[in-house]
Amino acid sequence: MSERLTAHQAVTRYFEEAAAIIALEDEMTAVLTSSYREVASQVPVRRDDGSLLVLRGFRVQHNGARGPYKGGIRYHPTVDLDEVRALASLMTWKTALLDIPFGGAKGGIEVDPTDMSEREREAMTRRFTKSIHHVLGAYRDIPAPDVNTNAQTMAWMMDAYSQLHGYTPACVTGKPVALSGAPGRASATGRGAIDVLEAWCEHTDRPIDGLRIAIQGYGNVGSWAATTAVERGATVVAVSDVGGGVYDPSGLDVPLLCKTVAEGGFVADAGVGETISNDELLALECDVLIPAALGQVITDQNAADVRASVVLEGANYPVTPDGDVILNDRGIVVIPDILANAGGVTGSYFEWTMNIQQFTWKMSVFNDELADRLRMAYERTHAFADAHDCTLRRAAYSIGVQRVADAARLRGYV
Repeated sequence: MSERLTAHQAVTRYFEEAAAIIALEDEMTAVLTSSYREVASQVPVRRDDGSLLVLRGFRVQHNGARGPYKGGIRYHPTVDLDEVRALASLMTWKTALLDIPFGGAKGGIEVDPTDMSEREREAMTRRFTKSIHHVLGAYRDIPAPDVNTNAQTMAWMMDAYSQLHGYTPACVTGKPVALSGAPGRASATGRGAIDVLEAWCEHTDRPIDGLRIAIQGYGNVGSWAATTAVERGATVVAVSDVGGGVYDPSGLDVPLLCKTVAEGGFVADAGVGETISNDELLALECDVLIPAALGQVITDQNAADVRASVVLEGANYPVTPDGDVILNDRGIVVIPDILANAGGVTGSYFEWTMNIQQFTWKMSVFNDELADRLRMAYERTHAFADAHDCTLRRAAYSIGVQRVADAARLRGYV
């Protein structure tokens, strides 16, 4: 058994592999493996029963050479500075790979929000926003939803920021459509993952029609990936969430699953398919496995059990470096997170530009532009991988790292 890496160590290893391919100099490596700014703040919240809950919140701004910092806010018990550093750096490479004029950031609060009332979550969000407002802004750092946060969370953040700085809809993305959000943003990460999968299908002369897909995680990303995949002819044979999973080799009723989850249930409550665990889902025989929940779920301990032909990373760093080696050695294609789930930040870029211009696109325009940008990013990544005889992950990181390094040099950072 190999030593388990922290989240930041894991993504840094991926960075180092890419840096070797592009022959990145040591001075630039030192700049790009450290964060520009890290903020840790105290977030006291008065609970409904009168008790005081004192939480820790974080915002890490990794690199802003290519534009304002950009990245989500997550509420989860595992949130710590190491994880947020890792996620912030992933955003830097992701925005660069997609050629979006943003840098990378991430934030979060170490908390289980499922144990809180809506009033408590709102109070927590507003307090956290006011504790970090001085490093945020439409041209400085733009948060978005992530794990256990949503459009309502972003509405609270926008309002708290606007109370201090004046009405500023572009200060966050992923807002409700009724509050300067973008039609299409909610589905962008999941839909974009299937756009990338279709691009892979085209390059390998394999139709998406009939592909058997298993999805771990049925939140915003997983549910929209399932919906989009079925719309395009694929068959979703298994899905799971924190309550377990369901499996049907002939295909699941995705609309029913979405309806069940939207009403507050778990996928297992839909009464379809065979009940399975999250671990069993990862080892199912299928064509495409989409880990779309949390990070580090495919490791050196279970990578040998994966029976999919393709792993499409819907979550951030769901495959550890050691697990990645095993998958690659077995001939399993891994489409990396900074490409596969980049639809979210691409959609956020669209929303940000709409807010600045005060002009809203039609959803059809949004989805078409999303697909075009993700397909172009896949084509660049595929071409780089072919030219350098490397994996798609190393190709994607190499493109992103090179673009950030070029911008840093031009701005005089090194």
